Amino acid sequence: LNSIIDIRFTPEVGRRIKEYTVSYRVAGERLLGKTNLYFPLFNEEISKRDLPNELKYVAVVESNLNPFAKSKSGASGLWQFIKSTARLKGLKVNDKIDERRSPEKSTSAALEYLDDLYATFGDWTLAIAAYNCGPGGVKKAMRRSGGNDYWSIRKHLPKETQKYIPRVIAAMYLMQYYH
Repeated sequence: LNSIIDIRFTPEVGRRIKEYTVSYRVAGERLLGKTNLYFPLFNEEISKRDLPNELKYVAVVESNLNPFAKSKSGASGLWQFIKSTARLKGLKVNDKIDERRSPEKSTSAALEYLDDLYATFGDWTLAIAAYNCGPGGVKKAMRRSGGNDYWSIRKHLPKETQKYIPRVIAAMYLMQYYH
């Protein structure tokens, strides 16, 4: 894979690829079917903003391309925004309206947020990790480790974020090489 993400084939990445392609193959095939619905929207918005194409795989990992996905922490939608971040990025979230579930509005907000994170870290892999655990979590891991790239700070990140970039890499692999 050629990418803006710092791709390394680690045992974790290998396990995640195997999950998508062997262990949970039917789920992987279902995901591939959903790309026809959501990737054109993602591609258009990414192109309009002149951002890296790989950012669309964040939504694959976040929600399995389900706009009604909801996490235990209250995150919702294709891009799994928590309420505070959604509101920070201009999405309406109240008793009657939840724009986190709007593919168009949440995609625009997510790409704006990822672009902001890139401006903070100057590295797309760190920006994507920060999308998962927040910029504070990445900064804390950088302080603790003394490192300034994902792979050198990984063990200082929350467990979920340690698995996050390998999942993004595996999703990229599935989507690009399924044939």
